[in-house]
This record gives sequence, C-alpha cells and structure tokens, in this order.
Amino acid sequence: MGTESIEASFLSIFALISFFIFFLVSKYSHKIKDGALLDKDFSKPQAFHEIPITRSGGIAAFISLSIFFYIYYLLYQEVLYNYAFIGCSVFLIGFLDDLRINIKPLNRLMIMILLLFISIYILPIKILNIDIPFLSHLMSSDMFSSIFVLICFLFVINGANLIDGFNGLLTINLIIINIILAYININNGNLEFSILIISQIIILLIFLLFNFPSAKIFLGDSGAYTMGALAGLNTIITNNLNPTISSFFFCTLLFYLFFEVFFSFLRKVLQNKSPIYPDENHLHMLSFYKISNICGKNKGNYLNSVVINLFYIILITPGLYFLNEPLLSRYWFFTLLLVYMIIYSRLYRLTKN
Repeated sequence: MGTESIEASFLSIFALISFFIFFLVSKYSHKIKDGALLDKDFSKPQAFHEIPITRSGGIAAFISLSIFFYIYYLLYQEVLYNYAFIGCSVFLIGFLDDLRINIKPLNRLMIMILLLFISIYILPIKILNIDIPFLSHLMSSDMFSSIFVLICFLFVINGANLIDGFNGLLTINLIIINIILAYININNGNLEFSILIISQIIILLIFLLFNFPSAKIFLGDSGAYTMGALAGLNTIITNNLNPTISSFFFCTLLFYLFFEVFFSFLRKVLQNKSPIYPDENHLHMLSFYKISNICGKNKGNYLNSVVINLFYIILITPGLYFLNEPLLSRYWFFTLLLVYMIIYSRLYRLTKN
C-alpha cells in the first residue's frame, strides 16, 4: 500500500473518530461541573437558541487534536511541540471562561500574552519571510521577533473569538483559510504538513455538522482560541515553507480576523469606550441586523455567516492570482482594508438610520 493510501486511510479513520468524539461531548458535556458549560444567556444579541446549549466544541476539538498529534508521531516520528504548547496554552485560558470562572478581560489578556510569549520564545516560533526590508532586518533580534509573532497571534486569536457569535461564521472562515493553506503546501510538495492542516479542516467540518445551520453545540472560547491560534500557526509555517509567496498574501488571507480586532479597538478608543469589552457595533453584528430585517432573526443568524464568508471569498480570490508578486499583494491587502471600512461605514449608517 502506497504512502498516499496510508495517509488517506488514516484521515478517514480520524474523521470517524472525531465525529464520535463530537457526538459524545455534545451529548454528555452538560454534566461537567453541574452544567457550567451550558449557554443559558438568551438575552445577548447573538442568542438564537431557546434552550441551553453546551459550549463544549473546544473540548471535542482539543481531544481530537490530541489523538491526531499522537498518531502523527507514530506515522512520522515527529512531536509537534509548537502546536501542542500553543494549543494547550490558549485552550486552558478559554476553557476557564467556558466554565464561567470569572477572570477579568484584562487579566485574561495578560495571562494569554505571558503564556504565548513563553511558548514563542522558547520553541522558538519565527516568521522567516517578510516583504518589508527594515522589518526583516529587525526580525534578526530574537526578542523583537518573539514580540512581533506574539502580536500576530493576539490579533488572530482575539479576532477568531470576536467573530464567533453566529452559527458557522468563524468555522467557515477558518475552513476557507486552511483549505487555501493546504492547497499551497500540497502544490509545493509539503505533504506531511498538509496532512496536519487537513486534520484541522476535518475537525472544523465535523463541528459544523453540529453547529450549522442550527446549533447543538457551540465552539466556546476554548475552541475559538485553539482553532484560531492553530490557523495562525499554520499560516506562519506555510509562509516559512514557501518563500516565493509574498508575505502580504498571507496578510490578505487573515485580513478579516486581524482587521476586525484592530478596527474595533481603534473605533472604541475614538468613541471613548473600553476597547477590551465587546459592543454591538462590530461588522458581523451590523450585517446581521440588516439581514435579519429581511429574513428574520433565526434565518439571519446562519445567513449572516454565509453572506460574510461569501464576500470574504470574493475579496481574497484576486490575491491568489498574484500571490508571488510582493508589490501587487501589498496593494491588494491595503485595498481590502479600505473595502472593509467602506462596507462598515455603509452598514453603520443604514443600521443607525
């Protein structure tokens, strides 16, 4: 049996195992700590469920990933230290919040910064391919490199958690990102790494079965943090393995997760609001208000996810055609930021009116 057949069989078995893990977790996780994982808040704007639903998708994803990492070691004799350390760190932070252990947002952010920085500096995790000359020179410093990578992770992780409020919104976005990364690595012969990315796509697709269009399980902060962090790590490694591809293409790929956090932070500061606490003026909330006025609240929930990710695909697709062109990739990245602000401004005015 060829190597490809073995890997295909392994992924098929892994998909089956993951499905049963999600099934069992969704069925029995309500018993954890007397139902602490159940989402009973029906008053929040993105609450579309009428009965308590468990926020245990992160647990199922973490268990599935742990099984995959072990089998990956048996197949390739390689311990995925970077994925294990990053994944465990952010999972634990999010899981405490899922269990309703009250940690102030600022304290949670500081804990995340500390754990991520330690992991990034010790492992180490570096970005080797950057299209900005002066920044590339600064990256030769281990301390600067670690801080820069830390900032990248913080934007992506918190962006993932920020948009995780509608059925399928974050999950579909991460599936699109990982499919593109897997495609790039397969085309360039990085097959072992592609298997790692495909395993995450499988986990996200299985979760989607339990979450979209109606939810039987939520990803929770632990799941949003973990899958967001791994998508960020996938992007960094793909960037390093494929130096002919412009680093600005990868910025384009993650622009929605990144800019959602950056723009929201800047907007709240200008509005004299706390940038740490959420509000109802994020892009995905404004688009939901518009869609729900037409289709109703329940349909608006999942249709909002479809519409946003459809626009996301349309916007990033041109970047695929010039991913090897640093200048064009740079221009397109900043064009997307401008498009985001135009769409946001239009939706904001329509919603407030």
